[in-house]
Amino acid sequence: MEILKIAVHECVSYFFKAAKQIHILHSFVNRIPPPSSLHPLPSLSLYDTEAARKKKAEYSVLFDFHGSLLRSSSLFPFFMVVAFEGGGLFRAALLLLTFPLLLLAGHGGELMGLKMMAFVTFCGLRRRNVEIVARAVLNKVYLEDLNRRGYEVVEAAAAGRKVAVTSLPRVMVEGFLKEYVGVSEVIAAEMEVRGMYFTGIFAAGGGGGGGRCERQMALWELLGEDKADIGLVNTCSTPTNQMLISFSKLKSLRERFLCNLSYVEIVTDSSNEISQEVYIVNKKETPVITPTNADPLPAGKSTLNPKPKYPKPLVFHDGRLAFLPTPSATLAVLLFLPFSLILSILRILTGLVFPYWIAITVASALGLRIRVSHPPNPNPNPNSRKADRGVLYVCNHRTLADPIILSVVLARSVPAVTYSLSPISEAVSPIPTVRLTRDRRRDAAIIRRIIAAGNLAICPEGTTCREPYLLRFSPLFAELADEIEPVAINVEVSMFYGTTASGIKSLDPIFFFMNPRPWYYVGLLGRVSPKMIISGGFTAADVANGIQRKLAEALGFQCTTLTRRDKYLMLAGNDGIVTPEPPKEA
Repeated sequence: MEILKIAVHECVSYFFKAAKQIHILHSFVNRIPPPSSLHPLPSLSLYDTEAARKKKAEYSVLFDFHGSLLRSSSLFPFFMVVAFEGGGLFRAALLLLTFPLLLLAGHGGELMGLKMMAFVTFCGLRRRNVEIVARAVLNKVYLEDLNRRGYEVVEAAAAGRKVAVTSLPRVMVEGFLKEYVGVSEVIAAEMEVRGMYFTGIFAAGGGGGGGRCERQMALWELLGEDKADIGLVNTCSTPTNQMLISFSKLKSLRERFLCNLSYVEIVTDSSNEISQEVYIVNKKETPVITPTNADPLPAGKSTLNPKPKYPKPLVFHDGRLAFLPTPSATLAVLLFLPFSLILSILRILTGLVFPYWIAITVASALGLRIRVSHPPNPNPNPNSRKADRGVLYVCNHRTLADPIILSVVLARSVPAVTYSLSPISEAVSPIPTVRLTRDRRRDAAIIRRIIAAGNLAICPEGTTCREPYLLRFSPLFAELADEIEPVAINVEVSMFYGTTASGIKSLDPIFFFMNPRPWYYVGLLGRVSPKMIISGGFTAADVANGIQRKLAEALGFQCTTLTRRDKYLMLAGNDGIVTPEPPKEA
């Protein structure tokens, strides 16, 4: 009993002395003034970015990436993206189980919580896998979570120095900050690597360690006495805000932090053309975005950063998660996962078992929404053959289910040609699928044979694209058919994407049908006039480009000259060609 009393006494004494030392150090560093001498920092909404672009094209900016350019108040969703996409479902579940501990340790950039999240997320992950996730997945997550007002201030410094400070590991943010934000230097922690794998521990030096002291030392080595002209901080009372303000051009600085408010006394030099400025980025000022009427997606409100406001177009991205994995959202998905798997199997069996006219009703009852648009003049060619013979349906490509949904809408089986389809996808497909060889003459013969026997669905892009862009159309189809009907297709999912470039392709249809209420838009645009095809004097390339433009106009998309090879080189680091296995000798 005496030993227990002594142990408790020693523990209380230790924590009391530690708290006293921290209070003394905090008072010395911050030099807290009396409340009467304090003035609030100006809101970022008062900053004139247009005037800044004209007068201060070369001013320098110092900002906290997570605190001022992203709207999320927690780092947890970004670590969860890496854990799920790079490590799988088990690692994601393990990270979620640590969330109660993160609540105690802090998950908004505090050192202990940061180290816990980093260890669970990175320990044992291959370096290449994390780099692919950072390049192909996180860029899209950051763009959707971007605080537009904060970005405009950074973007206005066109030729100036931009320095980003972040609590996130460098491997997760450096590519995005340099490619999309145009920063000059990034102060971020390095993750330790042994061989090809991460250890989950922060490396020492160069802003490593993830703590405020390491970042402050790295800033001092980078900037020295040259302080930034503009500093961006958020409304949260964090040590990072204090550090950023101290490295901004302020002649005299006294600071105090209260609950969700930052106060600072600033003495500016009126003779200096570039004023010494520190602005608060208030994340609550971000407006709600409403989709335009031209977008054929269901109407509603979204808090995502609109795609036209992205710093640069995002044509390709990868990964399965179609939502920001906050703790509550991740928990909901994991709890729903067994039911979604059963739902996916039932939806797939619906297409295999029932005839099309029944399947569309059953699929609707299972939550699959299909919107169909028919043309006012479906067939402008009076001399064409019967509607159910020899028609080539040219579709833009969103998921592997495109020709299946088209068959359901037309209430008849329409075969489809593919370049690479997994055995599982072929097995669960309710329509005939024919594999092409990438040999132009052999592929042309295959397509002619199918069209002579009936109809055919083809996707000239050669691969899927999730964003509102159309890839370059291969002109081969225009040489092989006289009856061509463009079909505009769009898809919306809320939980999982049904396509992947670097993942397991055989799971694509399963993931797509696991969404609670997937939404499909099929727009039949009518037959192409005989004057607009090769028989009318146009080349195959002209016909392909004309149909691409017609589909883009119907969907509100943009045409590009990018190809399947560009997509796979960007997302997976390969050309996307699957080499077929040689036939086995008897």
